[in-house]
Amino acid sequence: MGSALDETTKGSNGVAGGTQDIYGQDSATQDQLVTPWTFSVASGYSLLRDPHYNKGLAFTEKERDAHYLRGLLPPVVLSQELQEKKFMMNLRQYEVPLQKYVAMIDLQERNEKLFYKLLIDHVEELLPLVYTPTVGEACQKYGSVFRRPQGLFISIKDKGKILEILKNWPEKNVQVIVVTDGERILGLGDLGCQGMGIPVGKLSLYTALGGVRPSACLPITLDVGTNNQRLLDDEFYIGLRQKRATGQEYAEFVHEFMSAVKQNYGEKILIQFEDFANHNAFELLEKYRTTHLVFNDDIQGTASVVLAGLVASLKLLGGTLADHRFLFLGAGEAGTGIAELIALAMSKKTNAPVEEMRKKIWLVDSKGLIVSSRKDTLQSFKLPWAHEHEPAANLLEAIQAIKPTVLIGTSGKGKTFTKEVVEAMAAINAKPLILALSNPTSQSECTAEEAYTWSQGHAIFASGSPFDPVEYNGKTFVPGQANNAYIFPGFGLGLIMCGAIRVHDDMLLAASEALASQVTEAHYAKGLIYPPFKSIRTISAHIAAKVAEKAYELGLASRLSSSLRAACTAPFTVTTVENVKIFGRNSLQFWILPPNELPVLNISLCILLHSLPWLVLLHSFDFAVCRVS
Repeated sequence: MGSALDETTKGSNGVAGGTQDIYGQDSATQDQLVTPWTFSVASGYSLLRDPHYNKGLAFTEKERDAHYLRGLLPPVVLSQELQEKKFMMNLRQYEVPLQKYVAMIDLQERNEKLFYKLLIDHVEELLPLVYTPTVGEACQKYGSVFRRPQGLFISIKDKGKILEILKNWPEKNVQVIVVTDGERILGLGDLGCQGMGIPVGKLSLYTALGGVRPSACLPITLDVGTNNQRLLDDEFYIGLRQKRATGQEYAEFVHEFMSAVKQNYGEKILIQFEDFANHNAFELLEKYRTTHLVFNDDIQGTASVVLAGLVASLKLLGGTLADHRFLFLGAGEAGTGIAELIALAMSKKTNAPVEEMRKKIWLVDSKGLIVSSRKDTLQSFKLPWAHEHEPAANLLEAIQAIKPTVLIGTSGKGKTFTKEVVEAMAAINAKPLILALSNPTSQSECTAEEAYTWSQGHAIFASGSPFDPVEYNGKTFVPGQANNAYIFPGFGLGLIMCGAIRVHDDMLLAASEALASQVTEAHYAKGLIYPPFKSIRTISAHIAAKVAEKAYELGLASRLSSSLRAACTAPFTVTTVENVKIFGRNSLQFWILPPNELPVLNISLCILLHSLPWLVLLHSFDFAVCRVS
């Protein structure tokens, strides 16, 4: 049975799912021969220059002899723990965060094992360096600090050659790709090719926080130019020196990329979109969510982590989600994505239509409160939030009119939750929930200190970037961090584990509930609505399990679950009805069709059937469809 499943995952062109053709035999031609039995093992000096296998002074005496390292290293042998202690001592001597970032990336490029050991053991200290907020500054100065390429750079001048470029990547068993076009990096705008810092940072967290193998991760930047004139004039800029491609040219380029990824890596490759501009982010997610395993962290990941915080905060606020009113500052991909998932969660809990639940959620954009009288001028993704109400010119007027219990900032603009705004929220609510989610720290709508001080210590606060604890009136407040790193590593791991072929909104809800369940009474006592990052690997594992469980429930998983494997080991019962053999094992049934039925049931149907709780097996002489009854 296992071998039949393997045959299905390969497919004749590698599209059906999986990356089994490790040596490229299926793609070999007379012009480009493949020798599958040739395998290169680094040793000696080359081994010390290979970041995947280099351990520096941690190589033992036996390993030094076995790998021809004798004399290439000083005689001392240092344990990885001692290397870790030495590196952290040196790192803490730097005062500028960007210097620490460069030191971490330099380590990753020479000793990958030590890099991830450090990140795992010191996650709360190092996460702000390899991720937000420092990664934002790193992207702005990426051309100046660039040393060694990490990932693939695919420019629009490579149209027609994208599949060939993907094959240049040395790792063949890639399971997750994080891709950006650099047009909207955090709250910093268009950084073009220098946005590569985001995919590299995200995938580092996939490994450190989610346990995904580094070799299974591929960061990619799609360089279509930049409209940032400062970068175009910068002599150290590493990208194309042209204005951004748009319209049909852009769409064709991205479509070629998506098709090439699927052809090269299969149906189950996870493609995570990062920091695309609003107009492209929504269109790409909508276009490819039914044909590829795609996930937009800015829309879906942010929504899931914020929903988790809202669910957890109910123990402090009281009531249910449907009892609260939500007001957003910012109506882009993050704001509308969060709003939609909140509406879906309320709909699931109350059995009310999503359209009805949306009426409890209000959004403010640059032109004021989004209301029905503005429908003619609104972008399509804002239309569901245009409710019947009098216009409000700004956020403060909207608060006074809507009287929200929850205020969420996704504007990408700093200092927009002013003293008047926070005081208005505190005047309406005994415990106003204020989420300042924009990154990096400089773009946060307000600081933790401002939120606690202006609300006189009544606010429940969380932010996108980290803030230190705040002392107010003799009490210490610990601000939470609504960081996407809580969600995407575990979410991606769950998809990979079960071999999911599509992302469903119910998986996002499952991830939110899994994260919220990790908040304990001890955390609530400190005002936290998110668990501490020090336990993030346990949290990620819990999220992964819940996401995989939901994928099996929805029939979107392609790998055998433990219950299905158990069913396969039970005794067979066999019956034949109208020339169709029916085999039964416990709750498992196989229908074996004769060979002459095969032309009707092709590979396309195999993929289609995955939308149901079916497992499809392809044999040499007949076709088997298996279903759990």
